Amino acid sequence: MIEIVEIKDRTDLFDQAIDFIWGYWGNEQNFHFYHDCMKHSATTKSDLPRFYIALQNEKIIGSYALLRNDLISRQDLTPWFACLYVVPESRGQKVGEALLNHAIQETRKIGYETLYLCTDIDGYYEKYGWKHSTNAYLFNGEETKVYEKSTQVK
Repeated sequence: MIEIVEIKDRTDLFDQAIDFIWGYWGNEQNFHFYHDCMKHSATTKSDLPRFYIALQNEKIIGSYALLRNDLISRQDLTPWFACLYVVPESRGQKVGEALLNHAIQETRKIGYETLYLCTDIDGYYEKYGWKHSTNAYLFNGEETKVYEKSTQVK
């Protein structure tokens, strides 16, 4: 059974969660960026950012984040789904789908009607009802696709 928890609710796993997310999304130069962001997400009274981990037998097997902005030119859109990762040995077991669904539910709970993400992956998010809505630019100048999904229950 998979359990999805916000890292602020599992401070005993905080260092492991930072290592997990930074390990898959970061680089040698930005550990402090991830650490600082995740540390403050665990103590803020603000609705964002939020970081989540998927646990199986108390082992972290996946992650995602809800952010104000995913370092993208579309500063007018918020919130952003980011940092989705599932360890290779857990792929094909619907962990990614569970994380995507959890993110939609959490986004709805905090009062947003739409969730956004940017990616260069084709075909994955469409399987789960995400719509390619536009293109935008990352902080490094590269163009990327922007997807969106309503949080409203149909």
